[in-house]
Amino acid sequence: MKIKTAKMTYEEALALPQAAHQNPLRQYFIFRLILLLASIWDLWRTRFTYRLIHMEKLGKNEPCLILMNHSSFIDLKVAARLLCTRPFHIICTLDGFVGKPRLMRLIGCIPTRKFMTDVTLVRDMVYATKTLKSSILMFPEASYSFDGTQTPLPDSLGKCLKILKVPVVMIRTEGAFARDPLYNNLQLRKVRVSAEVEYLLSPEEIDAKSPQELNDFLKEKFTFDYFRWQQENKVRIQEPFRADGLNRMLYKCPHCQQEGEMLGQGTTLTCKHCGKSYELTEYGHLKPITEKSDGSKAPLTPISSERTFTHVPDWYRWERECVRQEILSGTYRMEIPVAIYMLVNTKKICQVGEGTLTHSEDGFHLTGCEGKLDYRQEPLSSYSLYSDFFWYEIGDMISIGNERVQYYCFPQGCGDIVAKARLATEELYKIAKNGMTEAQ
Repeated sequence: MKIKTAKMTYEEALALPQAAHQNPLRQYFIFRLILLLASIWDLWRTRFTYRLIHMEKLGKNEPCLILMNHSSFIDLKVAARLLCTRPFHIICTLDGFVGKPRLMRLIGCIPTRKFMTDVTLVRDMVYATKTLKSSILMFPEASYSFDGTQTPLPDSLGKCLKILKVPVVMIRTEGAFARDPLYNNLQLRKVRVSAEVEYLLSPEEIDAKSPQELNDFLKEKFTFDYFRWQQENKVRIQEPFRADGLNRMLYKCPHCQQEGEMLGQGTTLTCKHCGKSYELTEYGHLKPITEKSDGSKAPLTPISSERTFTHVPDWYRWERECVRQEILSGTYRMEIPVAIYMLVNTKKICQVGEGTLTHSEDGFHLTGCEGKLDYRQEPLSSYSLYSDFFWYEIGDMISIGNERVQYYCFPQGCGDIVAKARLATEELYKIAKNGMTEAQ
């Protein structure tokens, strides 16, 4: 999928009128039918199945909040199949509206900016449930999982449930990540997809819990590990490209500690600096390998001082801890050249020039466009980062911004840093928040 873009100066982009707020539109059955018809082919190819858990508790015409884990692009197609019998509105990132705002609203989408405080969004959700009598489909993780495990949920989620006062349902997919993990360049694997639809909370149960208790409950429900799921269910992925792009997520070598030197290609992940190599097996394990003098491969026998991973999420968690230690020691700093795009309204994404993105314990600092752009974003501004691989087929991307304008930064020739930037953003937020709590 691509997005409408246009080259212009930074001043021209800033001068564009902002999109005026509009209340959500009533979703008619014809548009649910369109969504369903657009989804049938992929669902048939994945032999999609589902099961219902306690869904008899939900009234036929009763609006509810549907929370869904975010694994891949097929998530929306799964939801279109499961929710086709009731009106539902979809919380969607604002860039999804670019070039097609009217269609997106008719389908039932409600725009928001990822990882930003959005009071208007809550009002729109109340309007949809109370006035339009529609359910709300929300991906509370906001971004696709990089490593097949859960991503952070917003602290405001519990308060949102208290405001809406509607039942909460969860859709939990299996196989969606294994079929199309974000790192793998949109290459689809032959994997079956299924889902569970579970009634989680009644309005009375929500009323009886505090916002923090609701957050803790949902955090437990949104705990998963899809590489482990693949291994335990013996889901075989035979595609020869299954490790393509794995370096985007596993960017740091555990042996020589170099960053940006990993290469995921075919079925292997190799460090170009020290030569250590891993195979991503058909069942999702990492298997250390090495080259013999005759060119054949044999299991790597690591020395005691070396760190060897056999599970992708373990490697990713180790990278997180490395980033956290950099922050605590005062050595974390990322300064990279970027191509800069801007989102001001939903007509197009504006390509405005080049600049430098700096990330440190002070947060983000973006400069560029011949000295005209100077934007700062503090660590407490967001609990996570809107970052993506191969965003709209343009490239790997980091997005920052505010309610006035959103910046999309595409790193230029500096290795794989998008995943590290997300990890650092999350850890900086935790450290800053804990520091603020202790100060109080």
